[in-house]
Amino acid sequence: MEITLHGQHFDMGDALKTYIHDKLETVNEKYFGRAVHVSVTMTKETKSLFKTHISLTVGKDIQVSATSSEHDVHASFDQASEKIAKQLRRYKRKLKDHHEQMEHAEHLKVPEYSLSNSLQDNQVDQLTDDEIESQDEPMIIAEMTTNIQTMSVSDAVMRLNLSGNNAMMFQNSKNNAINMVYRRQDGNVGWVDPTAKANALTDVA
Repeated sequence: MEITLHGQHFDMGDALKTYIHDKLETVNEKYFGRAVHVSVTMTKETKSLFKTHISLTVGKDIQVSATSSEHDVHASFDQASEKIAKQLRRYKRKLKDHHEQMEHAEHLKVPEYSLSNSLQDNQVDQLTDDEIESQDEPMIIAEMTTNIQTMSVSDAVMRLNLSGNNAMMFQNSKNNAINMVYRRQDGNVGWVDPTAKANALTDVA
């Protein structure tokens, strides 16, 4: 397993790096054993507040992430790694089955764009209405390729929960239609299926 460490605004030091390596290896071996890469970013936000973000890649494109802020650097990492461990423990059996299914699953390669508004807030007052309207389209600042994988709705919800993202698009294995699951403001997960007469709503913990 490859582990990448980033310390922002402070020197992590060899002792802390060794502590992080050892704990992440233990978590991986205990709960899954198939993690291929872990990225840990620790930021000293104030004089005594440390923020830890852990992003772990499991198997084929499965992202597990967690964030924690504490006044002690070790406590900050421990809390974030415990969140990762709880998610892996919760989905341990399902992840194993999902990993085996995805080894032979189909996926679509589609373009993915990062968009930015072409106008900055401080520029709006300097332009006429016609100039603003002509620049109203978002500007593409990055173009990538992403995979839309074929899976069940329950697997898509699992991957949404593990990643911590707000939405995920996937190809529904039941009808091959492009579906989306997304995090609602009430904490539930919304499910959009264009082939259905009404969208389904799934409650998650």
